[in-house]
Amino acid sequence: MAMVSQTTPEVLSDADLTGLSTFGLPARAAELVCLESPEQLAELPSSTRPELIIGGGSNTVFVADFPGRVLLNRMRGVRMTPRGDDVLVSAAAGENWHALVRRCLDKGLHGIENLVMIPGSVGAAPMQNIGAYGVELADVFESLEALDRKNGKRVTLSREDCRFGYRDSRFKSADRGRFIICEITLRLTRRFEPATDYASLAAELAKRRIGAPNPRQLTAAVMRLRRHRLPDPRRLANAGSFFKNPIVDDETANRLIAEHPDLPHWRLPGGGTKLAAAWLIESLGWKGRSMGRVGVYAHHALVLVNHGGATTAELMALVTAITDSVEARFGLTLEPEPQLVG
Repeated sequence: MAMVSQTTPEVLSDADLTGLSTFGLPARAAELVCLESPEQLAELPSSTRPELIIGGGSNTVFVADFPGRVLLNRMRGVRMTPRGDDVLVSAAAGENWHALVRRCLDKGLHGIENLVMIPGSVGAAPMQNIGAYGVELADVFESLEALDRKNGKRVTLSREDCRFGYRDSRFKSADRGRFIICEITLRLTRRFEPATDYASLAAELAKRRIGAPNPRQLTAAVMRLRRHRLPDPRRLANAGSFFKNPIVDDETANRLIAEHPDLPHWRLPGGGTKLAAAWLIESLGWKGRSMGRVGVYAHHALVLVNHGGATTAELMALVTAITDSVEARFGLTLEPEPQLVG
């Protein structure tokens, strides 16, 4: 019998996926593989089945059984390399994002304070260009290392290569499933320049009479906001913000703002206007409502929750009801933020 390499990952058949997504819908995969190092990718037996890679599962909602192979990214490791006033922070894709932010804060490295408490893994961050309270990953992103499943080669992709957009990247569209992200590198700085323009964050700081926050004060303010607005998925299953804020042309925005003067909006530097999806949903009375065992969170209309034992049919019925009502009232199409798999 041929010897099996120690780096060869175990392949599980007919695996339960329910606990691998923070929304907690029941689903199974034909195969499940836990990857702990890039080297294991080279040892992974080939398969003709479709592949899906996940980390913390906070941005993935399984809406059906997956007929292929799910790759569970558990790669670990962080290193920091000084570059003048900056520091390049390289983190393996399986590291926890929130833990990385706190670690950088402890080291006096700045630029991602506003992204604290975003659930999920480091590898998921560039997939959707995570962002919160006026800061997004692209602002500090340097590069990433990935395995190109198309040719089996290890590649380095720059910020430009990743084609970041609003909660978007090439990994969610044209090259979905092509790359397995192994490591990302951020360019952080020892100079603290707080980003406090986001309305709710500015209000939280003003409420506590903090005019010029230090790093700890800024991070604490963001964490208070997130704890109030977003449920802990360990206690109430959810996938964070379920809908993207729609971006519309200025003509459409001006019309809607004239009709609804209190509609929160943000003019974008490159043209167009981002509208608050939470306001659209809440204005139609959805906040706090439930349909079956799923519902809209009472503290934030963008968050859909699983009250326990929910089914895919219940979730999709709620999603359809919300999106149909927003389109009928405002003429806007809401898009889901998490990846719906199935």
